[in-house]
Amino acid sequence: MIIGVPKEIKNHEYRVGLTPAAANEFVQHGHAVLVETQAGTGIGFTDDDYTLAGATIIDNAASIFAEAEMIIKVKEPQPNECKMLREGQLLYTYLHLAPDPTQTQLLVESKATCIAYETVTDKFGALPLLAPMSEVAGRMAIQAGAHYLEKAQGGNGTLLGGVPGVAPGQVVIIGGGVVGTNAAKMAIGLGAEVTILDRSLPRLRELDDIFAGRVRTVYSTTDAIAQYTQLADLVVGAVLIPGAAAPKLLTREHIANMKKGSVLVDVAIDQGGCFATSKATTHQDPVYIIDDVVHYCVANMPGGVARTATMALNNATLPFGLALANKGPKQAMLDDVHLLNGLNVHKGLVTYKAVVDALGESLNLEYMDATAALNV
Repeated sequence: MIIGVPKEIKNHEYRVGLTPAAANEFVQHGHAVLVETQAGTGIGFTDDDYTLAGATIIDNAASIFAEAEMIIKVKEPQPNECKMLREGQLLYTYLHLAPDPTQTQLLVESKATCIAYETVTDKFGALPLLAPMSEVAGRMAIQAGAHYLEKAQGGNGTLLGGVPGVAPGQVVIIGGGVVGTNAAKMAIGLGAEVTILDRSLPRLRELDDIFAGRVRTVYSTTDAIAQYTQLADLVVGAVLIPGAAAPKLLTREHIANMKKGSVLVDVAIDQGGCFATSKATTHQDPVYIIDDVVHYCVANMPGGVARTATMALNNATLPFGLALANKGPKQAMLDDVHLLNGLNVHKGLVTYKAVVDALGESLNLEYMDATAALNV
């Protein structure tokens, strides 16, 4: 199979679909790998590194899309990239379709086969290709939040860890999954007082055991969210409904009642955001202020630590990518229900129900079971 790796074009996105080491794995399995020139330069992977790994360097993205049978990316394809996809071609990347009608429509029109990293599952019911970036984003959420709490950045001037004789900052994390757990680890490490809200009692019990009483665990209700966010210096939105638009858990009223100069970090922004006032921002212009509350809603947050994030992502995506290349996409998905769960669009059909639930009426989409769609 011919594998294509275009350079990412989203604002300040330096991650790359394959590292040289991952590209070499495909070459060792008999596949050709085409990499756009300077695709990895921003994080220290030169064209020579890819050439030594057995890949071929291509001058432009158009040639990559024209020649490759499988496109491996990191971020969702931008409109001009969607228009270069074709029927029979495989796209393997993050998609986050539910809050993105434009991308969904363009992928349907392309008739390409599109597998979303964020909906591939594993035998534990987890999301193994989303987890590495969730780990990164959770840790970065506290790092970013701490920075924007500084007075010069628009915050209220609170040091999360406090100092002897001065109370630490209050961190509230909404959602106790991978993002929330990693955010809590970082916040505890800085010395903050941490509260995690979640609607799963079993998960709250697990978190209580994991952190040995160093965090406050609270069952998430509207009243609890109102109570704890009102006292918070930093609130991290860490909720996820796989493949679906994020629920708006923090209302405008909640936000208006927060401390002046407090900070919101919405890690769910790729799925539309979980705060009523959230709108996607970029690393170039990461924050805005509403009701005297600083909002950090960068849609590709892990791109800020692109080298670490790329290597972590490749560790997770490589085995599935090799299966797709070695067996062909149809057989690979029929052999592995967890990979099949990653199929979102195929031959103009939408195969992930949460996407149809979110966009079906506005785009006139109909849902088709992924197995049935593969046999069309």
